[in-house]
Amino acid sequence: MKEEKQEMKELSTAHPSKVREYIRRNEWRKPTSGLANGFTQANLVILRKELAFEFLLFCQRNPKPCPVIDVTEPGSPIPQLVAPDADLRTDLPKYRIYRNGELVEEVDHIVSYWEDDMVAFLLGCSFTFEKALLDNGIPVRHIECGSNVPMYKTNIPCVKAGRFEGPMVVSMRPIPEKDVVRAVQVTSRFPAVHGAPIHIGNPESIGIRDLQKPDFGAPVPINDGEVPVFWACGVTPQAVAMQVKPELMITHAPGHMFITNLREEQFGVL
Repeated sequence: MKEEKQEMKELSTAHPSKVREYIRRNEWRKPTSGLANGFTQANLVILRKELAFEFLLFCQRNPKPCPVIDVTEPGSPIPQLVAPDADLRTDLPKYRIYRNGELVEEVDHIVSYWEDDMVAFLLGCSFTFEKALLDNGIPVRHIECGSNVPMYKTNIPCVKAGRFEGPMVVSMRPIPEKDVVRAVQVTSRFPAVHGAPIHIGNPESIGIRDLQKPDFGAPVPINDGEVPVFWACGVTPQAVAMQVKPELMITHAPGHMFITNLREEQFGVL
C-alpha cells in the first residue's frame, strides 16, 4: 500500500509522456484521476470511418457530454494535435470493446483490434478540472478514496444525429454545501472539458435512483453537509453504443483516460 501511494505521488507530478510510458509497459492499470496533474485528460471513442461523420455530428450537437478536443486521420492511431508522440492503441490503462451494443471484452491494448479505416475521437474529461477544484480547497472524494468516480445514466436525452442517440451520462462529486457555488464557478472556466455542472441536488429528478449503485465507476460516501453535484460525462458514448448498437465501437474503460500533452490552462477561460 505504501509503495502504491509513493507511485501515485510520483506519477501525479510526472509529465504525460512518462505516465503514458508506464501505461504502455503495463505498469499502471488503474483509473488516471490524479495523474500528471495540470495536464488535460480525455475520453476515447473509436469507430470505423463509415460512422465517423455521424458521430462527429452527434458530438457537435451534444458539446456538454462530448466536447471534441482531437480527431485522428482515418487509419492513424496518433493524436497529432494533443500528443503526437503517443499511440492510442497502447497508451490508455484499459479499453472496452463493444460489438453490436454489447460490452464483450476489456483489454490492456487494442493493437490487434485496430483496422485501417478506424477514426479515433478524444473528448474532454472532467478529471481535467479536478486540480482546479483542489486548488480552491474543494475536496474530490474519489481521489480521497483512491477509487474511480461514480457515473450514472440519466433520463436526459442527447440530441440525435444520424444513427446516434441515447441518454446522457453524468459523473458525481459530493461537494460541501458551502462550496457548491465556488465549484460551479471553478468548473465553468473549463467548457471544453464539460464545464459547469448540469444538475445539483436531488438525483431522482434526473433519473438516478440510488447513488450507491452507479452504472459505471465506483460509489463514494456522501458526508453530512454535502450535496451531490453532477457533471456531463464523456462515458455518454458508451451508453449510446448500448442503445444504437454499432457493429464495433472501442472506448476507454470508464475512469481509465488518455492523458494529453496539453496543459489544463489551454482549456480554461478567464
